[in-house]
Amino acid sequence: MTTAVQTITESLPALTLRPGAQASANESEAQGSSGVPYRYAHLLPHFSPATYPPLTPFEHADPGLRALGHPNPRSFLDAATSVVELTPNLGTEIRGINLAQLDSNGRDQLALEVARRGLVVFRDQQEFIDHGPDFYLEWGRHFGRLHVHPTSGHPEGYPELHLVYKDAETTFNFEREESITTTLWHSDVSYELQPPGLTTFFLLAQPKTGGDTLFTSQVSTLKRLSPQFVAFLRTLKAVHSGVEQAQFSRSGKRGGIVRREPVENVHPLVRRHPVTGEEALYVNRQFTRRIVGLKREESDNILNFLYNHIDKSGDNQTRVKWTPYTVVLWDNRITAHSAIVDYGESGERRHGARITPQAERPIPASSDLVL
Repeated sequence: MTTAVQTITESLPALTLRPGAQASANESEAQGSSGVPYRYAHLLPHFSPATYPPLTPFEHADPGLRALGHPNPRSFLDAATSVVELTPNLGTEIRGINLAQLDSNGRDQLALEVARRGLVVFRDQQEFIDHGPDFYLEWGRHFGRLHVHPTSGHPEGYPELHLVYKDAETTFNFEREESITTTLWHSDVSYELQPPGLTTFFLLAQPKTGGDTLFTSQVSTLKRLSPQFVAFLRTLKAVHSGVEQAQFSRSGKRGGIVRREPVENVHPLVRRHPVTGEEALYVNRQFTRRIVGLKREESDNILNFLYNHIDKSGDNQTRVKWTPYTVVLWDNRITAHSAIVDYGESGERRHGARITPQAERPIPASSDLVL
């Protein structure tokens, strides 16, 4: 069920987006601090005026399901020199595997591993990152149809690649300057009818310290709740909205571009993973607006309780510290994440690229829930 955009009256807490809305990165951004040409200048944000029609539904075939039929679904890790679980329930850090050399079977197995662990961090992936944008697209299409973000910057000619960017002069990121924290938990573009599944992200440039990314397990946050409350949550569905994100860009911020009209879609509060069968909480402060069928006060109280639970549950979270040539993969269906903007005073560049295949429409944990 897709709801009309006009039905949403709630607004996000004000997010300040600093100026810097030029059509593409300027000349100073294409150089390093020493005046040497920036190695990844060809991947700087570009804001094309092109517009796109609404996304259409498609049938998603999860590669993790194929891996379940392999004799050893973890054989892609045979050459790893180090496999360390970051926490018991979320995150694994791996060394010794070259992602750029994985064949189709290895990529299927990787998808299954990410589905099971929620988050997988690969170090020493220079070959992957230096393969460039055509390789990024080929990589991403193995895992699903590539999402084109409606408002963010992308490398010129590659709208399927979502970029984050901030330096001493410019930012194209959401920044909550009026808030006491920059933490904003979310699952990427959850307002789409078919939001992302396995997501790949890496930094092309990072500050010497700071700019980490927090992750939380939405499987674990759900398990912490009482069985009676979870049973109630399984009966509920909520509206996720891209309207406010588009409004920010239309106000001239974050590049000032809206390539596709914003949408709202209804998703279950508790979804089931199509490969593992695990149930996960599926709400986030950035895009979830209201619970369908409840009065405003009822909806607000339940959502705020869940948001606070996500915020405060450090025992469900892990933190990724970025080092050069790190590639991180996570499953947006069972995790939430937040960037940490604690490096602003350094003026250092933080430039990242995200490859974002879409997955299935969220599957309700309860077969009785009608979306």
